[in-house]
Amino acid sequence: MAEAAAGAQRSQAASQGRLARVRQWLERAGSDGHERHTLALIGKSTLAAAVSWVIAHDVMAAQSPAFAPFSAVLIMQVTVYQSLVQALRYVGAVAVGVGLQGVLGLLAGPHLLTFVLVTLAALAIGRWRPLGSQGSQVATAAFFAFSTYVAATSEAQRWSQLGQIIVLVLIGCGIGVAVNTLVLPPLRYRSAEYGIHTLAHTLSDLVGDMYPALREGKLEKERTRQWRRRASHLAPIVQQAQSSVHTAWESTLYNPRRFRRRHRHRTSFDGYQAVVDALERVSNQVASMTRSLDQWHAEGTSQDYLDFARSYGDFLASLAHVAELLSQIDEEQLQDQVRRLCQAAAEAQQCRDQLEEEARASSLPLSDPAEPYGILMAEAIRLTDEFQHTCDVLKHGVDEAHATSTEPTAGSEHS
Repeated sequence: MAEAAAGAQRSQAASQGRLARVRQWLERAGSDGHERHTLALIGKSTLAAAVSWVIAHDVMAAQSPAFAPFSAVLIMQVTVYQSLVQALRYVGAVAVGVGLQGVLGLLAGPHLLTFVLVTLAALAIGRWRPLGSQGSQVATAAFFAFSTYVAATSEAQRWSQLGQIIVLVLIGCGIGVAVNTLVLPPLRYRSAEYGIHTLAHTLSDLVGDMYPALREGKLEKERTRQWRRRASHLAPIVQQAQSSVHTAWESTLYNPRRFRRRHRHRTSFDGYQAVVDALERVSNQVASMTRSLDQWHAEGTSQDYLDFARSYGDFLASLAHVAELLSQIDEEQLQDQVRRLCQAAAEAQQCRDQLEEEARASSLPLSDPAEPYGILMAEAIRLTDEFQHTCDVLKHGVDEAHATSTEPTAGSEHS
């Protein structure tokens, strides 16, 4: 009966799944999440395109008015800073492409040879690094310019229409940047937290799978090989976290929303960047640790071996707790979370000290480079130092933000 009920429930969910997902997506769009940012970007792009079209088509009566709305939508980016950068690159690419056509067209005329020469020069210049992702627009602009140049009936009309293309692009880019800056300018504080959450949660899961096996002395080849494989997959997650923090910082550049009262005393992104940098180093050290554990299979079942494995498991359990707390970072609760993080980091230091005492009291060959014990102890020191450094950086950032928010405003003592 339970299976039948479950099957009926799955069938009902499947029949209404699409509408349910749409409804849930719209509900999520009401919160400060990806869906809301997507709707805002679509709405702002539509507004910028509409204004650009009105100016280009109705006011200027341009021959190719689509250049303006196309440019406005093209440079509508996830941050104001990127909109400015891409606008400058795009205008530069279009100006170069149109200029190439103008110069070569004047020298060689509207012939196939001119088109070939323009194409060669545009494709070569498009690889110029400062143009970035807009490099391909050099050739695109040159092709449109050639089409306009060929269709014109006089030399004066040709130069007028080529100049008009650049003017339309400038109008579209200007409107796009203005709309992105003035209408719900994107401010991605939360993306820094999301990147840290994902990376710290992945580390917590990996270390959380390791310490129970170490406590029980179960280091089978298949198990340790799986740990090593999972650790090797941390690199792209680290890159995503770095990108998330960079996007969050970049979203504050030239953004008027950062001057609002609710955003004025935000915790510095230097703290988040330091956290991601520390977690990146932790990821490298965890990868080194899994390599050592994967090579640790010929020690037998001596008591010293079992004791060391159990103590190392206890130590990793304390690190998993720190990583779990980092995976729950929330700026609104950071002051209380930092206190718990520092406490957890101190407990990890104690576990590391106890591990070191027990290892030195045993007969294990800690100084033998052919054995994994010394390497594992070195990784334990580095891991605890990194987590402690992370907690110290966050605490410093919270203290600074608290001190700034409690400073009396000018003239407040006279009010």
